[in-house]
Amino acid sequence: MEFITDHRTERYILDTKWKDLSEKAKIHIQMCGVDLMTALILGSYGNQFKAGQKLAQSMGLSGSIPVIGSDTRYNLLGASIVMGHSSNSFDIDDGYRMICGHPGTSFVAGTLATAWDRDVSYREYLTTLSVCYEITIRWALAMQDHYHFMHSTGAYGAFGTAAGMGRLMGLDEKQLNNALSVADFHAPMVPVMRSVEYPSMNKDGVPFGALVGTMAVLETLSGTTGKTHILELPEYRKHLDTLGNVYYGTELYFKPYTCCRWAHQPIRACQNMMKEHGFTFREVDHVKINTFGSAARLSKIKPASTDEAQYNIAFPVAAALVHGDVSYSQVREEALTDPNVLNMMDRLEFSVDPEMERQFPGKRLAWCEITLKSGVRLRSRVYDAPGEPEDPELGLDWILKKFKRITALMLNETDQDMLLDLMTRQLDTPVRVLVEKINGSLRRDI
Repeated sequence: MEFITDHRTERYILDTKWKDLSEKAKIHIQMCGVDLMTALILGSYGNQFKAGQKLAQSMGLSGSIPVIGSDTRYNLLGASIVMGHSSNSFDIDDGYRMICGHPGTSFVAGTLATAWDRDVSYREYLTTLSVCYEITIRWALAMQDHYHFMHSTGAYGAFGTAAGMGRLMGLDEKQLNNALSVADFHAPMVPVMRSVEYPSMNKDGVPFGALVGTMAVLETLSGTTGKTHILELPEYRKHLDTLGNVYYGTELYFKPYTCCRWAHQPIRACQNMMKEHGFTFREVDHVKINTFGSAARLSKIKPASTDEAQYNIAFPVAAALVHGDVSYSQVREEALTDPNVLNMMDRLEFSVDPEMERQFPGKRLAWCEITLKSGVRLRSRVYDAPGEPEDPELGLDWILKKFKRITALMLNETDQDMLLDLMTRQLDTPVRVLVEKINGSLRRDI
């Protein structure tokens, strides 16, 4: 196997400027910035965040860097660990279909921590996020082909985190290549389908990707040497040919519901059928969900934790039928014993539709049959999930509305508007100011 250093990856990471991005890419990265902050804010109210804080504190990783949702400060490794535990905690973050995972959450912890540490502007932070998306998705495509296995988010998060932190810390080409090579070599496996069937805080492996990516940069600065990452292999250099011309970040999907993306299609179908036909959950006798195989493999157990509620297909669909939404209020620990939702779970059936399976993963589709207690049978059309890149309603306004809906319990409307203004209009605001404003506005009594 031929190993030749090809520094196109490193040059793109280090040299890309805001002015170099296409106008469409600029809009989309602003959408990503708001959406990732939504995930970090929401995640700071979960048990995984508490575990991350306890871990960082037990390791003595205190310092000067704040994290979203806490007054406690950490060093760079500590802040990456803590926010790595919160960014995917409620499964509300963006995704890319062909890598079956969540690129943004995989690198936001280390990137935001370093942006604060280096006192950069929000514009420079957004530019770094854009670079991370482009490099991370390309590495993930190459990695999954190379290993012939669906390693998920945390795996490519190691590479993406090293890219974002390396840029912001001012590594040179050689240092960055070394950090990326170390991250590539030590990236966690993340066998995501195991977590689909047996949900837990393991989920997409985000905390360990953030940890490994951060350590790769710190190891490089400490003298550890590595050599060669997957994007340097001859068969994968093709992914670098489109850098600066094709923006995979404009092809992301965004999630309105706090659960696995594969449950969003039946949620949308059930919500729309209830609106169209005017029935309530109390009138439902039976629901059959026709979907693709991977979705049908999602857990259907009655959850004992918020993670079991999110990486589940029966609980979110039942919650949507009962409450009309799947957000923080529906998946927090206190909501898991709702008798109406648990009863509705018993009325659900799941079936693999060969046509839905054939189109996966390029499309994730589902349709529903609902039988009412009156004997009336209703059949939905085939649904994609809301927030797909082809969704005509998706745009910056869609993301802003999502931010307001998801953070409504945590932020008052005035503070929501103030923060959104900083993240969409005042791009030269220092990241430090934005983090201070967020932490100063969050309610902690919910």
